[in-house]
Amino acid sequence: MSDQSRYAGDVTPEETYAALQADPDAVLVDVRTSAEWSYVGLPDIRGLGKQVVTVEWQRFPDGQVNAAFLDQLAAAGIEAQTPVYFLCRSGVRSKAAAAAATAAGLGPAYNILDGFEGPHDAAGHRTVAGWKVAGLPWRQG
Repeated sequence: MSDQSRYAGDVTPEETYAALQADPDAVLVDVRTSAEWSYVGLPDIRGLGKQVVTVEWQRFPDGQVNAAFLDQLAAAGIEAQTPVYFLCRSGVRSKAAAAAATAAGLGPAYNILDGFEGPHDAAGHRTVAGWKVAGLPWRQG
């Protein structure tokens, strides 16, 4: 079974921003860790009249999968029929989060390709793709 058969699909950061803009019910969930939110930054969708929902997929600092993930999504108001877009650093954790949400009956759930920072370039820097590289709004600290 392919990953896409477990959730609604993969979308680019630009497609995500357009969907958040077009659909008042669409939600952006950042599944990175609290350290990443604090030190690397967050998407800034306040201009769309929305706030990013922050729910760790893996807990900081131990890296264990967050056993309360689905409960925390529900507490944030995410339910069946809520279009939800999951974001992580590079698109790996968000893929797992989208699959878990779909299995729990939430969504449609989407994985944001390349995440917030994207993959490494040849020099080991995250300057190739992702939310930040696409020039979408974000804020730090």
